[in-house]
Amino acid sequence: MDYVSLLLILGATLITVGASGYIRMNYNKYKRVNVKRGLTGYDVAREILDRNNLSHIMIIETQGELTDHYDPNKKVVKLSTDIYHGKSIASVSVASHECGHALQDKDGYAFLKFRSSIVPLVNFSSKMGYIAIMAGLLLGIFNLIWIGIAFELVILLFQLVTLPVEFDASKRALKLIKEYGMVGDNEHSGAKKMLTSAALTYVASVVSTIMELLRLVLMSGRRR
Repeated sequence: MDYVSLLLILGATLITVGASGYIRMNYNKYKRVNVKRGLTGYDVAREILDRNNLSHIMIIETQGELTDHYDPNKKVVKLSTDIYHGKSIASVSVASHECGHALQDKDGYAFLKFRSSIVPLVNFSSKMGYIAIMAGLLLGIFNLIWIGIAFELVILLFQLVTLPVEFDASKRALKLIKEYGMVGDNEHSGAKKMLTSAALTYVASVVSTIMELLRLVLMSGRRR
């Protein structure tokens, strides 16, 4: 393995691990700090949804940690156990963020609609891209590697579209929890740090994917 490829691999790994560690650090910090109003993640989500004419959207508890998400197909906000029952800044932040996605769905937010529409293609590309690249390397068929790179570009597109979706959901969340008096000024500052660290993980994913694509392109070009 040449030095450039090694540096790209190490760089991508460090960026991913660093971003993951940063959100974990902030999550662990703010899940220990309760909000003065004593609202749980469920309370926050239910109030935001109800006050925005989204009473039909269910909120359910899901297993795992930081597995929270909004399902635009089933119209369901899924909150992990700690977020669902927690009364912390972290719980308020994550719950309101997921409701931000529900509001995007209600408003027909273009980036969310586009991201949802390409999910089947992304799932297919993530499987076939790996297969094509490995087959190309093992068999020495470099055209297969380029096909794999094309599949990886689909994944990069998905990640790029995800950035405005996530940043906008956080912006909506921070605005509403302050407007509805769910957090005080200091608590709002903590919520902003929590959501900013989460957003950085998506930025890190984009950078890592670009670095991996560059490595594959360089490797394929040299082998030719």
